[in-house]
Amino acid sequence: MKTVYCVMVGLAFVLLISCRKTDSSYSIPAAQPDPETIIPKPAINAFVHQQLDTYGYFDWKMASDTMVWSALLHGDSILSVGYAANSSVQEVLQLAGQKTATDISQNAIAKKLRFTQVRVSSYAAVKALRSSDKVRYVEPVGYGEYMNDVSKQDATAASDILASGCGYNSAKADLVAGTDYTVISPAAKMSWNYGYHRIEQAWQQSTGQRIKVMIIDTGVSPQQENLGTAFNQGLSGGRSIQKLGTYNSSADDLCGHGTSMAGVLAGPRGTDGNTAGIAYNCDLAIVHAAENVVLLSTAAINGVTSAYVLGADDPSVKIISMSMGTIFSSGQIKDALVYAYGRQKLMFCAAGTSTSFFAGFVGVIFPANQPQVIAVTGMKDNLKDRCDNCHTGSKVDFAIVMQRSSGRNPLTIAMTGDVPSTVGGSSVATASCAGIAALVWSKYPAYPRDSIVARMARASGFAGNRSSKFGWGVINAAAAVGF
Repeated sequence: MKTVYCVMVGLAFVLLISCRKTDSSYSIPAAQPDPETIIPKPAINAFVHQQLDTYGYFDWKMASDTMVWSALLHGDSILSVGYAANSSVQEVLQLAGQKTATDISQNAIAKKLRFTQVRVSSYAAVKALRSSDKVRYVEPVGYGEYMNDVSKQDATAASDILASGCGYNSAKADLVAGTDYTVISPAAKMSWNYGYHRIEQAWQQSTGQRIKVMIIDTGVSPQQENLGTAFNQGLSGGRSIQKLGTYNSSADDLCGHGTSMAGVLAGPRGTDGNTAGIAYNCDLAIVHAAENVVLLSTAAINGVTSAYVLGADDPSVKIISMSMGTIFSSGQIKDALVYAYGRQKLMFCAAGTSTSFFAGFVGVIFPANQPQVIAVTGMKDNLKDRCDNCHTGSKVDFAIVMQRSSGRNPLTIAMTGDVPSTVGGSSVATASCAGIAALVWSKYPAYPRDSIVARMARASGFAGNRSSKFGWGVINAAAAVGF
């Protein structure tokens, strides 16, 4: 794999970053012929991974005009354009040589974040947009969906990329009482990993009541009554669940990942034998924002962008948890994070879980690498190693124990029925960490966001010496709530 990349990097090296010019005019230069050759996808991909290896992140500003144009043509030809405060959609359209933008330009969220999308195939338009001081970013937003030629891969590899994190949320018939879970009142199960975080002791002080958490993910299964009509049962009561869709009009989970995250964070402590979530008395909003956990398509980027703004604009939402990400920075999502952060939302994102899409990159993925969010990863039960597929790095803030030496992951709620499933990776770590934050904030409702994070950090394993891989480390939830 590395040999192939080295060859590709050689191709890409001659295509390094072009100088940016400032152009205050709004007309496309008259003589801007398209380059004779489109940069092939393997060379673009090699350049992306070279930047990831060197800097730990990738932004399209690192690429040349020719590379951005080539990526645009390889993808869906849609450019996401963020325009400056002293600019407008009409000025973007004029620069792009277009009469109309895509439908999202009329979206209130796009207007609020000052971005639009235009369908472009002209190199001159790309160059004009990128050189204008009226434009903040220009990105081939959906390139990730097309960067691998799945038609030339086997079906398994194609499925892994286009359905990452999906299809695994089924009931586990081999769970062992006393090993994989403990039976707790009234008739629920407590996952094996809760002891490492002293969750049961924290419950004596707080169960997440009066805190609303939003999960941005793949939706929620309509067949799972524990996340529907039976959301309030047993020791869980008086709370609400809200189901939203920004990827399409439906909140239904066809993937299974979103249902897993909801179960870990907010599953009821009930009477039907299912597993109890960490914040089993919190209010929950869950958004179907993407098709899978790797943000690949234009529709997924738009769905996540809209979801963050919805959470930001809901004054009852205190915490936002997202266990999805990508290797590509997105200007839209960055703007949405800044918008939500400005409204005092406490946001948690997954540091990353390796799949074939990430091609060996194990650093902190986007948007967990952004300063507005708390990045979370998973750790083995030896309390020193990352989980087999979890990403680590200096931008990680907390770690959750979520992999046993046997390979068993924490319990969660399956797509249907009362027999629990299991879920792993930095995904479950993120939902768990957000659940602990709900416990803490429920105990101290008058505290500002930063004070909640500070309590969690002081109650963590590396509080006195922050780790370069695991941040503040494993959280003692009982200490964080003040047991």
